[in-house]
Amino acid sequence: MEKIPTFILALPSALLFWFLWQIIRLTWAPNARLPGPWHTKYTGAVKVYKIMNGSGAAWVNDLHRKYGRIVRLSPTEVDFSSVSALKTIHNYRKPFMKSDFYKIFDFIPDVSSVLSTRTPGTHGRFRRLLSGPTSESSVKLVEHIVQAKLDLTIQRMEEEMKAQGFVDVLKWHHFMATDVSGHLSFGESFQMLEQQKKNQYIRDLEATSHLAGVMQFIPWLFFASKKYGLPIFRESHAINARLYSYAEESLYRHKRMQAAEPQTFQPTFFTKLLQAGEKDGDTITFEEIIQNAQLFIIAGSDTTAHTLTYLVWQLSRTENRDIRQRLLTELATLPKDFANDDLKPLPYLNCVISETLRLHAAAPDGLPRAVPAGGAEVDGVFLPEGSVAITQPWSMHRDPEVFPDPERFQPSRWENPTKDMKDSFSAFGNGPRTCLGIHLAYMELRLGTAKFFLKFPESKIANGFEDKDMDMQVSFVMSPKSHKCLLELS
Repeated sequence: MEKIPTFILALPSALLFWFLWQIIRLTWAPNARLPGPWHTKYTGAVKVYKIMNGSGAAWVNDLHRKYGRIVRLSPTEVDFSSVSALKTIHNYRKPFMKSDFYKIFDFIPDVSSVLSTRTPGTHGRFRRLLSGPTSESSVKLVEHIVQAKLDLTIQRMEEEMKAQGFVDVLKWHHFMATDVSGHLSFGESFQMLEQQKKNQYIRDLEATSHLAGVMQFIPWLFFASKKYGLPIFRESHAINARLYSYAEESLYRHKRMQAAEPQTFQPTFFTKLLQAGEKDGDTITFEEIIQNAQLFIIAGSDTTAHTLTYLVWQLSRTENRDIRQRLLTELATLPKDFANDDLKPLPYLNCVISETLRLHAAAPDGLPRAVPAGGAEVDGVFLPEGSVAITQPWSMHRDPEVFPDPERFQPSRWENPTKDMKDSFSAFGNGPRTCLGIHLAYMELRLGTAKFFLKFPESKIANGFEDKDMDMQVSFVMSPKSHKCLLELS
């Protein structure tokens, strides 16, 4: 009989020793002493499962209610739910850097964007180039585009109501926001409102967004499959190639239009980046411009569309009829051809928007940040280097000490907000990484709300459509469980 090699005989013992060592190490690790479920000392598997089924943010909030403001989610991840922790982690002068989680948004390998970069210098470079085009004064210059898209959105809703007796407002808000983002990124709309359907580019973007949920757990397999030609994710790689090709062609066309008609050419959010790339190749590469443009479309479409949809849904519910009537009374004071500047001073409109963003933030999941070298203290707890500190808007917005009766939709709470309410508000992120699209988002939300309710003041929930259909699921971006919102408009 052939003798079995010694190393094979020793392998089970070695694996058992390694397993026991890991149990001992994790049991006595610094983060093990923090509050949280026992299993999070050893694994983040439950967190992964909850995120994959869309209930991660709600699960973390439930843990805060049980364990307090500091909760361990895995051996290395700790979630905080306090204003003091938020200010420490997202400090303007010395913020914690974004964790490796954000690599999932690098659709072009080794090319980062203003959202995904973990390097302060790169982020500062992107932000300097984009802060001007996305400023409030610059966004005002493209208001006519937003107005036109919203007018067409209202028209399409009216047509659908006449045709079938109810309207999927989420679909039309999604078409509107994506068309606006496409126009401001590539200089031309995707024409989804006109064609009344999604095009291939948007279907590919949606597929890539869903893939991001998988990539955050097995990114190595995704990139290895591309490098070595493995069949898994083959279709995903084909999608990424199509996305790159479309963005490349659109941006080159954008440059040609600018060169051919410089006097009549209307700048987009990326005109300055294209000019920077021409003047100095080290300032920004063409691949970086493509990466930022694609992410701008993703970040500017689902987010605004979902928030606006939840707003009109809330005000169309019977129990919120008084809220809607108060808003309608305020909107009745507007001139016929009102603009965003007419809406900004309206106090109750802004209260309604703030309350919608509180309960239905578009990206309410955790904002993971890497603990700096040498470790750091947050809320009196020392986190070792290698840990990830997290705050999530879902929990910050539902703190009963800050927002009494937190699950109730109550816009009047924003008429005299406390300092803690303002400091806890995280719908657009926090600190130096606050969303650059905030001014465009507020413009779309104000104009979209006003135009909708002035046209359909008696909107109501469609027959058979239930509150549970609007239960929120979160895969980084929040969406209704049913992926639709059916209303009867009048």
